Amino acid sequence: MKSASSLPGLAGTAWALMLRDLRLLWRRRGDAFQPALFALLVVVLFALALGGEAEVLAGVAPAVLWVAVLLSGLLALDTLFRGDAEDGSLEQWMLAPVPLAWLVGVRTFMHWATTALPLLVAAPFLAELMHLPRGQLPVLMASLALGTPLLSLLGAVVAALTVGMRRSGILLALLALPLYVPVLVFGAGSVAASAQGLDPVGALLLMGAGLALSLVLAPLAAAAAIRIALD
Repeated sequence: MKSASSLPGLAGTAWALMLRDLRLLWRRRGDAFQPALFALLVVVLFALALGGEAEVLAGVAPAVLWVAVLLSGLLALDTLFRGDAEDGSLEQWMLAPVPLAWLVGVRTFMHWATTALPLLVAAPFLAELMHLPRGQLPVLMASLALGTPLLSLLGAVVAALTVGMRRSGILLALLALPLYVPVLVFGAGSVAASAQGLDPVGALLLMGAGLALSLVLAPLAAAAAIRIALD
């Protein structure tokens, strides 16, 4: 039997879980870029539907880009804990010598890094495609940097609530969208305020406060939901 000193700590457990997630991602690397490709398709379709006029596209660019990011994140939300529930890993998480909330937080971070981070990298290209004025790009990037991890944390709570249900895709979307709407409003609104010459800092600060609060509470709530779902 292992002694307490030989048990992995928080950092070791997080590193092992991240390596496992990266190996699984490499095995299904064809699916890794689906959220980014979906966001690109949404932006391209909006650009085609609006006729491709630069002035028209620039006016709706913040809303279109934020909707594309939100929907692409929602597309990948069902996979957050589903695979671990099916192969029994969640039960092992509950028996691990570290808090379940810590493992949930690490998994949520990896989900954000593999789904939202590529979108952040592609955001300047998508903004250029929508003819977003370059002066508004820093505000857009700041709003996405604050908003996408907040969406992942809120989504983790919803995914944990539905992890024990089969075919919960529609229910997952219905539960997540009301939580996502305020993030969408403040994220797109900050860029729109910048376009109108107003100060976008207030909306960004509210998103930052929501992110800080979610970093503490969301893993705890998701861990409690997982325990309830598995009992």
